[in-house]
Amino acid sequence: MSTIAAISTPLGAGGIAVIRISGENSKEIADKVFFSKSGRKIKDLKGYQALFGDVKDEKGEKIDEAVALNFNAPNSFTGEDVVEISCHGGIFAVKEVLSVIYKAGAKPASPGEFTKRAFLNGKIDLTKAEAVMDIISAKGKEAMRSAVAAKDGALSKKINKIKDNITELCGNLSAWADYPDDDIPQVDDEMLITYLSEAEDELNKLLSTFNAGKIIREGVNTVIAGKPNAGKSTLMNLLSGCERSIVSSFAGTTRDVVEETVMLGSIPLRLADTAGIRNTSDPIESIGVKLTKKRIESAELVLAVFDSSESLSEEDEELIESVKDVPCLAIINKCDLESKLDINYIESKFEKVAYISAKIGNGLEELQSKCEELLRINELSGNGESLFTERQKNDAEIALNAIIEAKEAFYMGFTLDAITVSCEAALAALCELTGERVSDSVVDNVFSRFCVGK
Repeated sequence: MSTIAAISTPLGAGGIAVIRISGENSKEIADKVFFSKSGRKIKDLKGYQALFGDVKDEKGEKIDEAVALNFNAPNSFTGEDVVEISCHGGIFAVKEVLSVIYKAGAKPASPGEFTKRAFLNGKIDLTKAEAVMDIISAKGKEAMRSAVAAKDGALSKKINKIKDNITELCGNLSAWADYPDDDIPQVDDEMLITYLSEAEDELNKLLSTFNAGKIIREGVNTVIAGKPNAGKSTLMNLLSGCERSIVSSFAGTTRDVVEETVMLGSIPLRLADTAGIRNTSDPIESIGVKLTKKRIESAELVLAVFDSSESLSEEDEELIESVKDVPCLAIINKCDLESKLDINYIESKFEKVAYISAKIGNGLEELQSKCEELLRINELSGNGESLFTERQKNDAEIALNAIIEAKEAFYMGFTLDAITVSCEAALAALCELTGERVSDSVVDNVFSRFCVGK
């Protein structure tokens, strides 16, 4: 493979920037542009040693001072010889250094190409590689914990345990089928069902946490809905920590959709404060109400706000009806005032109810807790043993369906040959999940979503 180079730190003003060079000619290329103060060459360094010096262009003109750090194969991130040059973090300086490295023979790295090489060189499997991107894009503490654990191999170990059992089962089935005349006992029925049932249970557990894991990584599309003056905009401002929505005692103040992304505990909420639901003759407000109803239909989570100080209204009933098929948390607001709302009725209509006073900031912890329960975030252990990409989910579903087919074939009295076919299909899907058997197109698709330099 060719020797590649790219900026591995964000391009912008900063103390330092790091340019990574990886490939069999990385030291030779680095020595063409980097000149140490001591006169030593990078090619003569042991692994994990550094030199201080200058980066110069082909005419010998100094571009910047830098530190060159050497990594010898296979003890580097990519498994290849790697040199990292740390220079000053100015945009122009970094581009100039990278330019002379390209002129010296390095090729520009494609998105994710360093991590792709780590995968191809056996340094990491595909789940660990995908976890790298999750670490980079983590929006909160729980997302970061989960991604780091996955990068350390937690998910790989979980999948490998399932895979090893299915491999053993497939081996026993194949041995019996290939050598029927030898003294090989038929696969024990109890062992067969035990292995298949255990695999089915473990795959179901993995798949059950996928949606919650996706939420802490990517956030959830959330709509704040309710009748006018229920406190939607006040809640929006409380969650945002600033005045994002206009708060007024006049009904119909919010007419457009006001959007903001906030963290509610470990959950990134992509919030939309919407117009109050009511019948109105105002044509502009009417458009806002229609937008609200449309947003509710496509929402992944609705925060339905009810005014505790007022009796249940026709608008409240309409809201309850509109969210019956959407994950929804009922929020009883203005709990600092005398209650006139039929609380028992609200509780009978919603799985989770939180009580707050958005105006004075009370009840945020309860709101967070109820949200986590509704979205099943509280079931995530943070140990990294959960699927975190659609690709992984798809492979796990294929494996699970194959396991279920194998069990059904057994109970229907099919031959062991038929059961073997299903077991091997499950094994193939699990091997693709970790990257042991995966097509070039799948690998290219995974790493195309990475940033350049990683």
